[in-house]
Amino acid sequence: RSPGGTPGIAHGPSLLIAGPTGTGKTHQAFGAVRSLLAAGVRLRWQAVTAADLHASLRPPPGHDPERELQALCRCPLLILDDLGAAKQSEWTEELTYRLINRRYTELLPTLITTNLPTDELRAAVGDRVASRLAEMTDRVVLSGNDRRRTAAAK
Repeated sequence: RSPGGTPGIAHGPSLLIAGPTGTGKTHQAFGAVRSLLAAGVRLRWQAVTAADLHASLRPPPGHDPERELQALCRCPLLILDDLGAAKQSEWTEELTYRLINRRYTELLPTLITTNLPTDELRAAVGDRVASRLAEMTDRVVLSGNDRRRTAAAK
């Protein structure tokens, strides 16, 4: 509860939702936020894809991305969508590490989605991030057909 008695979340478990493309991972992550809000939990949250995270923090001339990164690090609830889908480099690996490590040490709940199985995710994000994800998240694996393709075929 917040100081005013309103239900809220300050610290808590994180969730890693994995599965093939189109199985509803992003839908489930947003559904979790909707459920919290419907239950009267007041929270500030933000959602970003891993690719957009890296693009928005790539420093153009005269731009300091540090403030944006710190805002994501401190956000009470973060949805990090499509982790491992963006092309990796030393820079993106370090950025992802800084974000995940901060949320790990602060025990901030994070909803993460990925298309990658565990071994491929480890290869994509590096051992440091994968180790923290293994400890900080409960893993849910979705299966099934690509719902978007199924809907488009009708």
